[in-house]
Amino acid sequence: MKAAICRDFGQPLTIEEVVLRAPGPGEVQVGIEAVAICHSDIGYLDGIWHSQLPAVYGHEAAGRITALGEGVQGLCVGDSVVVTMIRACGQCRACRLGKPYLCATRYNRANGVLSLPDGSVVEHGLDTGAFAEACVVHASQVAKVPDDLPMELGALLACGVITGTGAVINTAGVRAGENVVVIGAGGVGLNAIQGARLAGAGKIIAVDLAEEKLDAAKEFGATDVLRADMKGLRKAVMALTEGQGAEHVMVAVGAVAAYNQAASLACKGGQVVMVGMPPSGAKMEVEPVIAAVTAQSYRGSFMGATVVQRDIPYLVEMWRQGRLKLEELITARYAFEEINQAIADARQGHVRRNVIVMAR
Repeated sequence: MKAAICRDFGQPLTIEEVVLRAPGPGEVQVGIEAVAICHSDIGYLDGIWHSQLPAVYGHEAAGRITALGEGVQGLCVGDSVVVTMIRACGQCRACRLGKPYLCATRYNRANGVLSLPDGSVVEHGLDTGAFAEACVVHASQVAKVPDDLPMELGALLACGVITGTGAVINTAGVRAGENVVVIGAGGVGLNAIQGARLAGAGKIIAVDLAEEKLDAAKEFGATDVLRADMKGLRKAVMALTEGQGAEHVMVAVGAVAAYNQAASLACKGGQVVMVGMPPSGAKMEVEPVIAAVTAQSYRGSFMGATVVQRDIPYLVEMWRQGRLKLEELITARYAFEEINQAIADARQGHVRRNVIVMAR
């Protein structure tokens, strides 16, 4: 099959022939019909997180099952599925406690799922390797979806949507009437705004540097928008929240400056939820005495604390009811051969999601 391979960090991908092994026990093979460009993929392509080369990245995908490994239950060849990077063994303590997104079983991404025709190993990027015509993943990584869900919309549910909505609903546990600030109105931030709306939040305040992103935030449910670089940002947030600050401040951008700013926008007893991912080694500033006196907390959110087989069907139902925007998240569609252009356009920071639609 063909896959888009990263051979050098920061360089364009090359579309080459690769070998995809058959699914083993507990695995499924999925023919990819759509895969979105996530900024996490771009981070790996740029080498800001650890990875081995050559590699096939891509982890926000949807398609149809084309083969099943031994022991797979509840799935059939031909099923439409969303493919995620959340791989769960089902046996470790985290999995047993209902937190499969924190599965402790390590996965060797150089285990031979992907190889070049000469037999050399290609890294199975983000446990998924979806910048390709097909992928082999663990069955825990897929969620069955209705056949009438367009695959390019299904792909969005694999990461951006679950990360944003899940951070609000699952991690933060936002309750009706509570106030939420979302710093960063990109792809994940827009979905955090949607999650706050689904949770019945009171004020949903979007903060960003770009006017077009603030306009999008209003479209997705923000009650108020503020420029991140405005003078008196904290004062403006306080004015919108009865002088208290927000119960939840969602940092949906991988910028340390945003993390350093977040606590000042939270109320006493409020929490900062850490969603955006800066480069490895980046550090934020926390003054412990302030955190103690204000009883504020910091909480990480990985992949929206998503339970794949529970949360994705819920989000599909929200889409079906018209309560979750998906089509509106797509900025542009590209052919597989245009993947480097899709990535270059995504780097500009003015897109919601670019989606590769595979020819079938």
